[in-house]
Amino acid sequence: MSRLSRIATLCFSILIAATTTVLAEEKAKPFADASEINLLALLPPPPSADSAKMQAELGEILTIQVTRTPEMEARAKADVEENVWRFSDVVANPKFTRENLPKFAAFFDRVVATEGAVVDPAKDVWKRPRPHLYSDLVKPVVPLSKSGSYPSGHTTVGTLMGIVLSNMLPEKRDPIMQRAWAYGWNRVIGGIHYPSDIEMGRISGTVIAQTIMTHDDFKAEFEAAKTELRTTLGL
Repeated sequence: MSRLSRIATLCFSILIAATTTVLAEEKAKPFADASEINLLALLPPPPSADSAKMQAELGEILTIQVTRTPEMEARAKADVEENVWRFSDVVANPKFTRENLPKFAAFFDRVVATEGAVVDPAKDVWKRPRPHLYSDLVKPVVPLSKSGSYPSGHTTVGTLMGIVLSNMLPEKRDPIMQRAWAYGWNRVIGGIHYPSDIEMGRISGTVIAQTIMTHDDFKAEFEAAKTELRTTLGL
């Protein structure tokens, strides 16, 4: 085989491996969905567009918009990613990577998929307009979205991941949950959510966590992922 052919074969293998990984993540099976956790029955509806609450929240967003620092904006942009690796700053271990933790990674892919399966149907019903769609005074610094704003999916999944991860690393519970709270609030700093979206996202993430913890498949995969995580991190 020629050198060129070997390079082509190697590139093709890398492409196949990457594609397989992406497809595996896309096909992650949620631990629950809206048929089990109906947020429409659990949460109050969002503030109406002409309410005093809506105006107050818009005012808070606009105040943040003129006071946020470049560092705050950078953190909000980085937290657009929806995965457990956003907690690497508080786990603080170079071995905390997808490559080192395949069982843990696959488990949290399912956790992340659960958020969408539960939250998206409620968003589609409530259809709360994002701040930048409600007022052209709002200038987000994160990617725009036209999906419903309520409740915040990022906050839901951040809270959900934080609860599950802190149960694996109870010695780091406080910093993990502080990070989860900051992860959600960065959606307001980024200008893409209202404060009440964040509040309801935190409630949603907590309800989802408490529900799926009772599932047998969650329990089994949680224990395997926890063992892998703690062993790999030397805990």
